[in-house]
Amino acid sequence: MDGTTLYAIGELSRRTGLSVRTIRFWSDAGVVVPAGRNPAGYRLYDHAALLRLELVRTLRELGIGLATVRRVLDRELSMADVAEAHAAALDTQIRTLRLRRSVLRVVAGSGSDPEETQLMHRLTQLSADERQRLIDDFVTDTFGPETAPGPENLPGADGGAGDADGGRAAEAMVRAAAPDLPEDPSTEQVAAWVELAELVGDPDFRARLRRAAVEQATGRAPDIDTAAGAALMEYARERIAGARAAGVDPLDDEAAPVVDDLVPRFAEALDRTPDAEFREWLAQRFARAHDPRVERYWRLVWAVNGWQEVPHLLPVHPWLAEALAGNHATRH
Repeated sequence: MDGTTLYAIGELSRRTGLSVRTIRFWSDAGVVVPAGRNPAGYRLYDHAALLRLELVRTLRELGIGLATVRRVLDRELSMADVAEAHAAALDTQIRTLRLRRSVLRVVAGSGSDPEETQLMHRLTQLSADERQRLIDDFVTDTFGPETAPGPENLPGADGGAGDADGGRAAEAMVRAAAPDLPEDPSTEQVAAWVELAELVGDPDFRARLRRAAVEQATGRAPDIDTAAGAALMEYARERIAGARAAGVDPLDDEAAPVVDDLVPRFAEALDRTPDAEFREWLAQRFARAHDPRVERYWRLVWAVNGWQEVPHLLPVHPWLAEALAGNHATRH
């Protein structure tokens, strides 16, 4: 074979594995130019055209458009620039496909109806910037725009550090733990993000979160915590954290020993009789002390961000309230 050898289109097809129709199309598009024609008028191609065709096939198999391929071959674009841009585009497509896969798995696992599936798809299709704006708007609407402290918000005015200082501290706390869906989320992270996105759009929940976050930021303890005392609450926290770490559901029988241990201690601290009536009363007090929707928010944030749940950081109130409500009628 030498540089003067010319190939008919059928021979070129045999050597490259491309169809005659494809070679003719690329030739008509000016991507591969014939070196001449035979006496019958059929196109003939040289060895350079053969090499060019093999390169075109490779680039097309990589998904690069024909117009871009032509610019690369004509030296209008560098192969490195095209490869980098195309790799970035493929990264985006891969992330999109992975996200769609996760959405479909959530739908398959939960039996979502068409409306829920549509909402799930819309929420997960948001770009990273759009998701960030959604959370930023939620935090701003929850805590209001940041303002410079005035005389009415200085320490000592209207209750110690003031609600404004507590609000700013609470806002910083919520922003620092803002949920951020990763590029390749798991099925659980997708489900958590969708639930979280719906939750933050609820005005009632925003008011609840602000109240709970300000109380936490200013160190205000629920009434039942204050009445029981720090030592007992810390002991209860350790017992319940251990139960949670062991996977004990508050409504299961396995929760009864924890309840039976804690009820007499709270009764003694509160100067009450540890009977069924006291259990019911205590369940109500713990239920009021914590908002389950706020706890759900933080659990969803942990799930979306891929953070490990730390039992000691979870509030004791909802677990103990459920456990007491499930046990008070049968235990004395």
